Amino acid sequence: MREELLAIIEKNSRIDFSELAVLLGAKEEEVLKEITALEKEGIICGYHTLINWEKTSIEKVTALIEVKVTPQRGQGFDKMAERIYNYPEVRDVYLISGGYDLLVTLEEKTLKEIAGFVSDKLSTLDSVLSTATHFILKKYKDHGTILNEKNHDEREVITP
Repeated sequence: MREELLAIIEKNSRIDFSELAVLLGAKEEEVLKEITALEKEGIICGYHTLINWEKTSIEKVTALIEVKVTPQRGQGFDKMAERIYNYPEVRDVYLISGGYDLLVTLEEKTLKEIAGFVSDKLSTLDSVLSTATHFILKKYKDHGTILNEKNHDEREVITP
């Protein structure tokens, strides 16, 4: 039940417990107990709303910043990742493979704010060797959701 439950709520965290119980073939109380256990174990870490910011009047700029660092002796990349993710501006931090070590995601109002963060805070950290900043120009799909799906006309074409 656990794996199926996680798959369902990952796609729709607002699903009603009674509907979830029906989908899982379980009692509502069992579902609530399992979700509470998953939260306590740190498997469910939070609930988020996916917003298509392009459809609002709010300006947001998203940047993906690749960071090459010198790993700390005995701590690997964890200590550096912790220093970076503790900045309130930082949205995500991932350890990645390839030419860079960490991928940092920022979301700010302007390119200048992101550039300032990279030059004033990120690049000045002792273990940071180099960075490469990439700006997201348009999101097509985010967290498995197509953001600007075109309406398909399903009417049948009738020709004389």
